[in-house]
Amino acid sequence: MAAQPSRLELHDLQLAQAGRTVLEHVSGRFRDGAITALVGANGAGKSTLIQGIMGMLRPMKGKVLCAVPRERRAWLPQQLALDLTFPMSVEELVMTGSWPSHGALTGYCARHYRRGRDVMARLGISHLAHRPLGELSGGQRQRALIGRTLMQEAELLLLDEPFANVDAETVEVLMTVLREMAADGVTIIVVLHDMEQLARLAEEVVVLHHGHARWTTAQEVLRSQPSAADSARLVLGMPGVGA
Repeated sequence: MAAQPSRLELHDLQLAQAGRTVLEHVSGRFRDGAITALVGANGAGKSTLIQGIMGMLRPMKGKVLCAVPRERRAWLPQQLALDLTFPMSVEELVMTGSWPSHGALTGYCARHYRRGRDVMARLGISHLAHRPLGELSGGQRQRALIGRTLMQEAELLLLDEPFANVDAETVEVLMTVLREMAADGVTIIVVLHDMEQLARLAEEVVVLHHGHARWTTAQEVLRSQPSAADSARLVLGMPGVGA
């Protein structure tokens, strides 16, 4: 069988934080247009791997081969990383998605504003366009942040627990948008801690455990985890996962 096309591949990757090896011998490819879940216990290396893929952390060994231009790579960190005191509206945040390709100091044209309005309508936040970020609920902020990536027209999107502390309606909206992005060919990597969300969203899974990574499919993960206790072991990265 021919190999699936991939704009993102890892070859014998070794990553460290503060001089301590966190991940080693990590090799695999992320299929174009697929949603891949990244799972593992706290400290298993999920954030480290994201930093390595985004080029924020230099490998100790091995390579990250990414054919996606830097201006088309987007990372959505946990909401705790967002500065809510910054005086910016929802529309202004969404519009910053054009900066990587358009420039931060260049004014927006009519086409940018039209696209920004379309993006906000798609996410159901048009009525919040002029609302300051600090006045938004967790779900509203997450929609606005996804709006920024849509504005960027990202081809590679990494999300760190995007459904944490958001309402059920927002979860449904974001899942729909992420599926649509994947159908358009966007490679999506998402950190998840919920088996139901994994079952509904992901096609492939990378399990991080004891410094190593194992590529598998969501179907195989669900098939091999018949009980609630086993499901907890998977999400928490307990022994038995990735063996």
